[in-house]
Amino acid sequence: MALLGQASGGFTESSSALRILHVGVRNTIGQLSADSFTQSNPPIVPTQVTDAPGLLTNVLGVLSGSVAFARADEGANFHGGPTDSAQQQRSSERPLGVFINNASGNAFENTPAVASNRGPYVSAQGTYANRLYETKDLANNGNALTYQVGDILIPSVNGFLTNLDDAVNSHSVAHGQSNAGATLAFAILKVSPDSTSDELVYDQRI
Repeated sequence: MALLGQASGGFTESSSALRILHVGVRNTIGQLSADSFTQSNPPIVPTQVTDAPGLLTNVLGVLSGSVAFARADEGANFHGGPTDSAQQQRSSERPLGVFINNASGNAFENTPAVASNRGPYVSAQGTYANRLYETKDLANNGNALTYQVGDILIPSVNGFLTNLDDAVNSHSVAHGQSNAGATLAFAILKVSPDSTSDELVYDQRI
């Protein structure tokens, strides 16, 4: 169902996949990793491509609505998107929050991340609507995912939100950070996407 109230088409026509409803912290501490501007989208598992409305396959770099991870491989105080677990085994990549904007910016807009090398993300809880999430199981021939209220949302290996906590879909399990079923809850789903609204609305827990 859609959220209560009315709105113009402004937010649905936004270049940002993340819509802030009740903000926690807009975090600007830290530098963006070099690949935050060059990664493809989806960055890790493109074979079963998600059809999420917020996915921009023609844009390089981390996207609005994707998860920001601590990136010790780049040095102290860096964050960015996920790396390839099969090659890197980045056990130190921990989720910090969700990127507010595309790192590379958008046509005819300012590009503050390029200029400052900072990519703001929301952390410390809050409530958000997000149009960037996995719509398919990255295993099992890409079967469609179903979301329902109360689902625990976690980062996928692509750095998008998902509700599948296994070694193929879950970023933390694929990186050896936990066993399946024991992943830290990143968020709790409040409103699931349907024919009325294409957003995941959730309470963030991190």
